[in-house]
Amino acid sequence: MFRDYDLFFGSLGFRDMRTRWDESYFLRDVTGRMPSTTHALLASLRVTMAARALLASTLRVSRLAGRTAHVRCASGGGIPTDEQQATGLEKAIMHSMKAGTDPYSMLKPKQYSGSKQDPHIVPSITNKRIVGCVCEEDNTAIVWFWLHEGEAQRCPSCGSHYKLVPHDLPH
Repeated sequence: MFRDYDLFFGSLGFRDMRTRWDESYFLRDVTGRMPSTTHALLASLRVTMAARALLASTLRVSRLAGRTAHVRCASGGGIPTDEQQATGLEKAIMHSMKAGTDPYSMLKPKQYSGSKQDPHIVPSITNKRIVGCVCEEDNTAIVWFWLHEGEAQRCPSCGSHYKLVPHDLPH
């Protein structure tokens, strides 16, 4: 398309006129003023350039009007869904979310009572983890302690139970 556009303007001498327009300072006389004939020449150049630009845009629109738009909807199958289009890590996350698992702990954790039968679950990729417990709702101090894999352990201050559960990363 651009090649046709350049050939069209080149055949009409657009580049030559543009060069003459940019170099109009050569047409000045000794005093630095332009003679009235130069003003007339520049005005006619402006009109000619505007007419050629309008003609070019009209030709471009008329060429595009004859074409039909190509409509492709994924080879006749319609627009693909997110599951069909996902790849790599995004696809693994979608499959695990469908299965009901939370691969990156993106969802809010479930509430547990903190008793020995229903301890707070703490996921970890190692066999121990530091846990912080805010023992009372309005307490400003956090009680930190190590939680090891195995049986549920108690907070040394309030007695809530925590259990370390192994967690595998999805990749």
